[in-house]
Amino acid sequence: YFSPRYYAPLRSISVQAGGGTKAAPIQEKQDRNSITPRDQDYSQWYLDVISEAELVENSPVKGCMVIRPTGMAIWESLRDELDKKIKGSGAMNAYFPLFIPQSFLSKEAEHVDGFAKECAVVTHHRLRTRPDGNGLEPDPDSKLEEPLVVRPTSETMIWYMFKNWIQSHRDLPLKINQWANVVRWEL
Repeated sequence: YFSPRYYAPLRSISVQAGGGTKAAPIQEKQDRNSITPRDQDYSQWYLDVISEAELVENSPVKGCMVIRPTGMAIWESLRDELDKKIKGSGAMNAYFPLFIPQSFLSKEAEHVDGFAKECAVVTHHRLRTRPDGNGLEPDPDSKLEEPLVVRPTSETMIWYMFKNWIQSHRDLPLKINQWANVVRWEL
């Protein structure tokens, strides 16, 4: 259920194909920021538009946003339409792990050279209360045998699975689509 107030911001912003925005209704509110012109700074324009339309909101995790109900409704509508077209082409949906072994990422060395330092790494599977009672810390007894890297679209994981799925030419073409969260560590 979405109340009309969630959709009201969408009527407040009209994005024009030529690159500007009509912001007259937005300016009715005293606390609204101006929207950066698209031709001046595309990335900032995009962030301004989705923020002013109340599609997203910053989360307490630096660099991460929460998709609000209206933004989620738009995404679901787009995804559903795209999914029909993707499936219409003969592709099927699959989902691959968010975590991959660090050794898999090492196989992508050339490909990941430019961003390998921006990967989040999971080293423990459990937390414990700190000995002083103030907060939590990784439990030393829960250290993973191999660190896991947060990477939802790793080609090494996908190809690892494909080698099990493709046994001969009769298994081709294999058309797979994955809907996944994007994880970018550009903080």
